[in-house]
Amino acid sequence: MEKSVKSLPMTDVQGNQFVAWDKMTDLEKDCPVVPAVIDDDLLKQYARQGYWAKSHSLRGKIYEQIIKAVPCRTVTPDAEVYKDIVEKITGKWNTSTLSLPEFVDGNTIPNYCLNVDGIDAVRKILLCISSQFPDISFCPVLPSIVALLLHYSAGEADCFEKVCRLLACNDRTKHFFDQTFLAYESSCMTFGDLANKYCQGAHKLIVSSSEDVLEVYSDWLRWIFGELPFNYTARVLDIFFVEGCKVLYRVALALLKFFQKSRAKQPGKSANIRADVQSFVQEINTHVSVEKLLEKAFAIRLFSRKEIRLLRDANEKALKKKGITVNQKRERHNVHLAVNVENFTSSIVSAKEMREIWSWIPERFALSQPLLIFTTLDHGYSLNRFYAHCEGYEPTIILIKTTKDEVCGAYLSTDWSERRRGGNKLSYFGTGECFVFKLQPEMVRYEWVIIKHPELEAAKGTSDTMAEFPQQPGVLDAELPEDMGLVASSEDPSDRLSPFLAARHFNLTTKATAMFMAGSPESIIVGGGGCPALYIDENLNRGTTGCSSTFNNLPLCSETFQISMLEVWGFQDNVFS
Repeated sequence: MEKSVKSLPMTDVQGNQFVAWDKMTDLEKDCPVVPAVIDDDLLKQYARQGYWAKSHSLRGKIYEQIIKAVPCRTVTPDAEVYKDIVEKITGKWNTSTLSLPEFVDGNTIPNYCLNVDGIDAVRKILLCISSQFPDISFCPVLPSIVALLLHYSAGEADCFEKVCRLLACNDRTKHFFDQTFLAYESSCMTFGDLANKYCQGAHKLIVSSSEDVLEVYSDWLRWIFGELPFNYTARVLDIFFVEGCKVLYRVALALLKFFQKSRAKQPGKSANIRADVQSFVQEINTHVSVEKLLEKAFAIRLFSRKEIRLLRDANEKALKKKGITVNQKRERHNVHLAVNVENFTSSIVSAKEMREIWSWIPERFALSQPLLIFTTLDHGYSLNRFYAHCEGYEPTIILIKTTKDEVCGAYLSTDWSERRRGGNKLSYFGTGECFVFKLQPEMVRYEWVIIKHPELEAAKGTSDTMAEFPQQPGVLDAELPEDMGLVASSEDPSDRLSPFLAARHFNLTTKATAMFMAGSPESIIVGGGGCPALYIDENLNRGTTGCSSTFNNLPLCSETFQISMLEVWGFQDNVFS
């Protein structure tokens, strides 16, 4: 859709009475020249390049244009509403003494080069928003958003109208801000999942330094809207308004990457990793320029918006199952993504090692404690008994200890009952959340190859040229489900928590990259193409491991091994017990 910039009236922001102009040192007097009409691609290019970053007036004009085009509810409070209610709500009180709405979760108003009158104006706008949007129960980023937009508005009333339009947006594809604790917490879990995949070094550092990983990740939006310096945040907001929420994930991941790089120069365990990340973001201008930050952010090849939305939906569904409600407040709930050391007992791994595995799994399942559902010590060495005990559990973790004391395993996303879909043939199922790992003699995780090599997904719009997958050694008649994704189940698919990274959502160039897990009466396989990442026989006695195309892994132990012990762990819902 083409957008006309010059046809819109200029918002008078250069004379904004709320801005401490003496602190705005990087502005240019001349406004950049822009075409009379800007299409979406050019607007995206300009936003990423920071074309209007040094022009207060042009940025105000662009913001006005973008926000006026936001589809919102029929009855949305506007500037006239603000003028009618502001005196009634704030009265003759000293504005600075008025408490901010509860939905800001104790967050303060960032300075962002505003003067005292500007800070007071933000407070009044937030109080008026609270009166007009009683359904907003949790929105800690709103003080920052109001403070930013006040810079680029003609006055308090105009800023109020802009923020109301963003809050009242009724197009889910243009969702701007979470407005409940449930939605906010699911976004934090989603960020944790992405950090686990794209910032493994930083994630490992946080896991080793914090008892509550989600507590650290719960600050991810605050890093951007609160901790980042004003000029950095404004550049992110430029792109956010044009491209949507995905840029926020990118920038927060880039911040984590730069933080981990900085911490690598400072050996030793942190006493407070959460505070260290916040301090790093506040002082980011001493480490990296805003251009370098954005360059790093856009070098991260994230999954599609659809995949991220599916993940957020699944995380929200998991929280609902744990009893979190739309009106939940943070102080009433604290999620610990850690194994309970006192209650954990395994014949294969220590509690510390299991906690490391727990840090790798999707956060919606890490809400639960591990539950031992099968062990060869108690249930014997039988694949039939393995299936009997494991069916009905989704996901599961397999742990294997060899007779040489090597330890390896796999996280498997899907119920083993799905194997029946292939009849007597060995059929592959599962999703891209599956991964394999080894713990002894060293700890290594191998994820779905598409995560680190997205080029293996064909360009959109091209024909699917999937090659015939290579046959597994010792495996006959293996085949893939037609949809190559999460196969049908007796459950209602909407009740399942594993829709993320189903292979059917990807235009893969070869079937070998989507051979996650398979089972038959004779064997189970994890990871196909080339050699299985894990192959286990029907007696749960012998196995093989090799380099699979699905996980691009090295052998997880001796290539031919004998099993000493095997355990399967599921997930129990005891977070609130």
